[in-house]
Amino acid sequence: MKYQQKDFTEELNLKIKNTESALKEHIEKLLNEKKSVFAKKKLEFYADFDKEGDDPFKPGYSSSVAISISDKTDKNDELIDLHIIKIWECERTLIGMPISKHIPGSKISGELLDESLEEIKEELREYIEEVLVEAN
Repeated sequence: MKYQQKDFTEELNLKIKNTESALKEHIEKLLNEKKSVFAKKKLEFYADFDKEGDDPFKPGYSSSVAISISDKTDKNDELIDLHIIKIWECERTLIGMPISKHIPGSKISGELLDESLEEIKEELREYIEEVLVEAN
């Protein structure tokens, strides 16, 4: 869901932080639960929370969770699959194009994922199960 700068409230900030925290906890839990299952199939399973910036309402801030799977038997540790879910991203735009500098007329907006936490958790669970089935 897109938010304009006028919509940047403490309530939205709290929602962003809570979503980030909940998804960070969830992928850490997934990592602990599934690492051994992947190891049995000679696959390396990584789950990570990534955040750039300190203030969610400043352009350049972004947060996401990522799951990646690579083949342990491959000497290059080649990535088999990567799944990234962007949680929040704040950017400055001018005429719809992202820009890095403040130019008069430019606007700051942010985008928060539309799905609920439960939908994201389900998406991640389905993704992991799909990868495990394909690895058979």
